[in-house]
Amino acid sequence: MNHNIKTHLADLIRTALARIAPDQAGTDILLERPKQAAHGDFACNAAIQLARALKRNPRELAQGLVAALPASPFVAKVDIAGAGFINFHLQPAAKLAIVHEVLAQGDAFGRSTLGGKQKVQIEFVSANPTGPLHVGHGRGAAYGASLANLLAFAGWDVTREYYVNDAGRQMDILALSVYWRYMQHCGGNYALPQGIYQGDYVIDIARELYAQQGEALYRTPENWVPPHPEIWTAEAVDSGERDAWIDAAIAALKATLGETDYRIVFEAGLDAEVADIREDLLQFGVRFDRWFSEHSLVTSGRIAEMLDVLRARGYLYEKDGALWFRASDFGDEKDRVVRRENGVTTYFASDIAYHYDKYERGYDHMIDIFGADHHGYMARVRASLAALGLDPDKLTIALVQFAVLYKDGAKMQMSTRSGQFVTLRDLRAQV
Repeated sequence: MNHNIKTHLADLIRTALARIAPDQAGTDILLERPKQAAHGDFACNAAIQLARALKRNPRELAQGLVAALPASPFVAKVDIAGAGFINFHLQPAAKLAIVHEVLAQGDAFGRSTLGGKQKVQIEFVSANPTGPLHVGHGRGAAYGASLANLLAFAGWDVTREYYVNDAGRQMDILALSVYWRYMQHCGGNYALPQGIYQGDYVIDIARELYAQQGEALYRTPENWVPPHPEIWTAEAVDSGERDAWIDAAIAALKATLGETDYRIVFEAGLDAEVADIREDLLQFGVRFDRWFSEHSLVTSGRIAEMLDVLRARGYLYEKDGALWFRASDFGDEKDRVVRRENGVTTYFASDIAYHYDKYERGYDHMIDIFGADHHGYMARVRASLAALGLDPDKLTIALVQFAVLYKDGAKMQMSTRSGQFVTLRDLRAQV
């Protein structure tokens, strides 16, 4: 049988209606599973539904419909119950037909052409490559991969994309953390400062860096590390004093190593973590068609191009040495900085340029899957699209709630920086 059994039974009822009440042949036919198995496989209330319009007793109308039903090789018996329900009892062959259909179609069973090969891009996970994926990332990965698979199965041309945040402050903090562990491998007894990445995976990256470079990159810390306490007080953390020290240490390391050697350290962390994330996701059953580099937005000139468009459309202005985007003109709660006083563009500027690039690639629709903490970010992303003259309705933003784990009754913290997290790999192993 090539079509749905409910459709077949509905066609039988319509044929019967055409024979005894032609004016009602276009009536919608409802078929439901009876609550009791003894009442058959499907029940139809068409006689009860049409009795008033036809001025007929519903049970008598049901009898007339049953008498007018065409013969079907899939129907074993039809009876009438209650006020006029028509109950269909199916032949075993009707129930087994779907099995033959599944076997014949194999992996194509259930596939449709609903999407019409429209191009849709789904960006998901996109965790900073500063450490292993934890269980929170796993939920976003499962959701994004499932959505992509479903759309592809329904006929959309799907591109699965991971946005690699390989530029910006967090990656510089990872480079600083790797270099600190590298100094320890060089024989120095330098306690790891609070506020930089504490996980054991950093030790492994530094060990590989030492194996490749020996002590060629070693610089005496006394000559470049800004003074810092062994333990930062809560007040120092809250006031931003610790973050200011981290930024100063990053700047000092860059100046001490020079661009070439700093890039070696930076890419040691980046390459190791991207490779680890890629392998972890593959083991989880999630694959990506494209890994898009944030850094490429700078080298390709995409950020500069995007800023030129916003400037030409009148949505940029300068204030206090920084460059601002008029996000409030589009419903955001305030305007946003896109280039700081020091000339460095913000993460938000990269994100605008990334979405600008997506639109330029010609997708019919784009889907961003964000963590729940990005709820406030949605308005500014949509504001930037409208400012660029792009259709915000072509972008859907889906929020995924965080995964929460408890151990011994206490909620477990997930912090890559502090090294306190349950990795996706560990969770898989336990499951």
